[in-house]
Amino acid sequence: MAILDEEIESLLKEERQQLSDLRVALARFGASTEDQETLSESIQQLDDFFLLVVVGEFNSGKSAFINALLGEAVLEEGEIPTTAQVTILRYGETRERVAISDRLHTVTAPIRFLADVSIVDTPGTNSIIRGHEEITTKFVPRSDLVLFVTSVDRPFTESERLFLERIRDWGKKVLVVVNKVDILDSQPALENVAQFVANGARQSLGVEPQVFMVSAKLAQRAKHGEPALWERSRFELVERYIRETLDESERLRLKLMNPLGVGAHLTAHYLRVVQEEIDLLGDDLTMLEDVDRQLETYQKDMARDFDLHMKGIENVLYEMEQRGRDFFEETFRLRRVFDLLDKKAIERGFEREVIGDIAQRVERQVGELIDWVVDSDFRQWQAVTDYLAERRRQHRDRIIGDTTTGGFHYERERLFEGMGREVQRLVDEYDRELEAAQIADGARMAVATVAAMEVGAVGLGTLIVALATTLAADVTGLLMASLMAFLGLFVIPSRRRRAEREMRAKIDIMRERLASTLRSQFEREMARIMERIHRTVAPYSRFVRTEHARLESTRTELTEMSADMERLRARVEAIG
Repeated sequence: MAILDEEIESLLKEERQQLSDLRVALARFGASTEDQETLSESIQQLDDFFLLVVVGEFNSGKSAFINALLGEAVLEEGEIPTTAQVTILRYGETRERVAISDRLHTVTAPIRFLADVSIVDTPGTNSIIRGHEEITTKFVPRSDLVLFVTSVDRPFTESERLFLERIRDWGKKVLVVVNKVDILDSQPALENVAQFVANGARQSLGVEPQVFMVSAKLAQRAKHGEPALWERSRFELVERYIRETLDESERLRLKLMNPLGVGAHLTAHYLRVVQEEIDLLGDDLTMLEDVDRQLETYQKDMARDFDLHMKGIENVLYEMEQRGRDFFEETFRLRRVFDLLDKKAIERGFEREVIGDIAQRVERQVGELIDWVVDSDFRQWQAVTDYLAERRRQHRDRIIGDTTTGGFHYERERLFEGMGREVQRLVDEYDRELEAAQIADGARMAVATVAAMEVGAVGLGTLIVALATTLAADVTGLLMASLMAFLGLFVIPSRRRRAEREMRAKIDIMRERLASTLRSQFEREMARIMERIHRTVAPYSRFVRTEHARLESTRTELTEMSADMERLRARVEAIG
């Protein structure tokens, strides 16, 4: 390709750089091998001849049109699909067909037109041989100009409409040729067909294409001894457009526009894929935030309800304290001064009237608290499991873009399913009885460890009885000493108040120890379940956040590349 001037050389250099950067970005993102190859081939096409690709249904007369344009029967024509592969026609000193592969042949011929333009003949888009349509569709992105051939006997069929829609986004310039006009016998009929095809092509392509009504058959006959048929063939308009309108400057402009169109198409496609993945991960981020909010609410609710359970235990101890005050009030009176000398009787009375079933009631309250913690833990696990299962059900049929991002889709699905299975496993293996026993043992051992040095306690009930009976013994001892020292009216009330203070102090100590121990056990249990849930969700959470950051970066990069290509396309469009 000739380089016209420094400006064109600068455009060419900049275009190669932009498209090379895009190729690297698409490879890094994980674009399909096919799309990466398409872009690479488009970059290579910058150094090749101008490529005119002829497409259309079989039997629309594509080969006949090419033969008429070249003025020689270079390609075989027929009523059945005769073109089984893509054929590239190039200039050569001799006429020769070379099979590059099963699906690509080259034909050389000493025809002047081919010195500036290479022509590509493609299999029919509606061929019964399905591979034909595939190779045609894949070859279109390499074209600099697409010439779409249809025929008046079957103008703009459904398969033609679908084919044009598939190639629309590649940003190609498309000419529409309606062949076989010789079979129509009136001008109104021709005009109706032309209008019908023009409307259909405009709807499929989104732009107003140039439409040429021709008869390739009559054009060939006119060029081979029947010149009177030339005007009827209507071939002069399309031939003049191709030979004259596509001058060197226009061919250069289209040549530069071709890879930019491919780049713009792929950039737009993968921006959509990236956005779909970002949207999907946005839903995942919301899900993870929902789980975090659920756990935060769960912790707050548990802390509040724990305080309510502790109030039940405290109320039992407050009741004991009130009964103790009543006992001291009734027992420690001057009129019963000699009864106070019977230490064993005082202890039995204290155990019967003050302690009573306090130990059993506290044990029962603690047991209920433990059962509540265990059941709440299980319900939280089940809630997370149900939430993940519901989300899985809602998005079961959701597809991310296409198979070009299979790695992302596979990894996300694998981690999501793994997270769900792990949560369900933990729920299935959750042993409530074992959990309750572990918490209870922890609470009892913690209390016993704190209390053993003072009262030799081995459990909650033992601690309560030991503290209470020690209290009674301490009180009687104090009263005995006071009675022997003073025998006065003011000693007993004073000692009673002192006994009550000491009783409150010991019950407060017992209450604080019990509350501290149970709260410590409760907080450890809460931390354990939070840690297990977060550990289970962590691999998926890391994947979502990492992928979201990567996709946001890719979206920014592709958006900037798209803008750069648009600016370059505007400069190329201005080539005159």
